[in-house]
Amino acid sequence: MSVDKKELLVIALYAGEIMLKNGAETYRVEDTITRLCKSKGLQYVEAYVTPTGIFMSMDSKGETQDEIVSYIKRIKCRGINLNKVAEVNNFSRQFVEGNISLDEALLALKAIDNLKPYSKHVKALAGGGLAGGFFALLLGGDFTTFLVVFIISSIVSYMLYYLGNMEFPPFFTSVAGGTMIALLTVLSTYVVLLTNTVLDINKVVAGAIMPLVPGVAITNALRDSITGDLVSGLSRATEAVVIAISIAFGVGFVLKIWFSLLGGYLL
Repeated sequence: MSVDKKELLVIALYAGEIMLKNGAETYRVEDTITRLCKSKGLQYVEAYVTPTGIFMSMDSKGETQDEIVSYIKRIKCRGINLNKVAEVNNFSRQFVEGNISLDEALLALKAIDNLKPYSKHVKALAGGGLAGGFFALLLGGDFTTFLVVFIISSIVSYMLYYLGNMEFPPFFTSVAGGTMIALLTVLSTYVVLLTNTVLDINKVVAGAIMPLVPGVAITNALRDSITGDLVSGLSRATEAVVIAISIAFGVGFVLKIWFSLLGGYLL
């Protein structure tokens, strides 16, 4: 096999890695890898992708004396950055159309991989605080509920940001998030009571946990299952269920203690 073919496989693997690490569906990753390779004449390329790994190989089906080449990439850390997924999709189109050469491709992918996400302040205040606050309004909360949920969701988002940088396991991160939401909700209940306002704890908790709900994992599980990727679909569904259970455990643990010790005052 020529060096160019090996380089092409490395480029395709890198593109798939960026997509998978940032929340793309497995069928989309497989399709991108295959299209990149076939666009340059590699017809016998197979890609098998799971949420935690990429397996790809190339052979000539006996037409030439080229050796079989296989690559495996383990994906340990995953997150959600759909901007990078969109950028790789755009790169793929440009590459297939011949607007990007092999020499330029690796540099382009490195630039995409190094794209800086939104700052932690934007994520916490907009992605966490506003999202949670408006969910509380959708659930029938008033302005006070919105304000409380905004503060709680922002604090929890900051905490999860730092836990993510420390590479905490997702289960314990979700438990910590649920626990912090419940603690801050109980504290907010007594603070707001000083203004002679009774806080609806159900709406506060429901609104605050919404930014933590694994919506992308659930969506990808359904889309992977629909396209026939049953292993990936089941894996993502299991991930979503585990995260949901961990959030519920964190919230329920604190509220149960509060109810047992203080009689669930205002609950």
